[in-house]
Amino acid sequence: MADPTDTRIVVVTGASRGIGAACASAFLALGDTVVGLSRSRGETPEGAEYLPCDLSEEGAVDAAIDEIVARHGRIDVMIANAGITRDQLAVRMTDADFDEVITTNLLGTFRCARGALKRMIRQRSGRIIMVSSIGAFMGLPGQANYAASKAGIVGMARALAREVGSRSITVNVIAPGLIATEMTEVLGDDRLRAMEAQIPLGRIGRAEDVADAAVFLASPGADYVTGAVLSVDGGLGMGH
Repeated sequence: MADPTDTRIVVVTGASRGIGAACASAFLALGDTVVGLSRSRGETPEGAEYLPCDLSEEGAVDAAIDEIVARHGRIDVMIANAGITRDQLAVRMTDADFDEVITTNLLGTFRCARGALKRMIRQRSGRIIMVSSIGAFMGLPGQANYAASKAGIVGMARALAREVGSRSITVNVIAPGLIATEMTEVLGDDRLRAMEAQIPLGRIGRAEDVADAAVFLASPGADYVTGAVLSVDGGLGMGH
């Protein structure tokens, strides 16, 4: 990692809303330089740099990372958070619905990790933090595509952790549970209340809960943590 007295360069994908915006705000509060990548500026926090980037477009991530390195010379933390849903029961799900989610969530995350790792390997330091989902382990009806993409992130992270550990680079995963964001609002009040009743801590999570986990995984206190999956789900998954 960069010297703790230096400003870290932190890249957050999907920083325009929800968990990504909360992560960007949390690192800004620590005094880090934050660059948000997303399709639109949206609610990217004030103080964060913004670069338009569609993870599903080949070459877009590499171009954005090249721009970040040209500006700042390094990348210390990559938070690969951006993701989409295209929920539908399997018998009605189209190939396009499946491909779009896999391309954005899984391939897009890989593109972010690959681009950052090219720089981190030269630095011999860095943190990759990928955002998966409790849905990867529990499975929810209508989310075959989403669950596959988020489960793939876990396997990918563990493979990468073994590849780059000798360069003092850690690769970890956060698996959020039910978090109050625009993405979960589409579930409707009845379904949300039913799911909330299954959470041992008795509440739906906040985006800030996930951001706090990201701050920890990027901190010196997590120097010896890699290949891990940190559930932030109020106990819903109970270690799944």
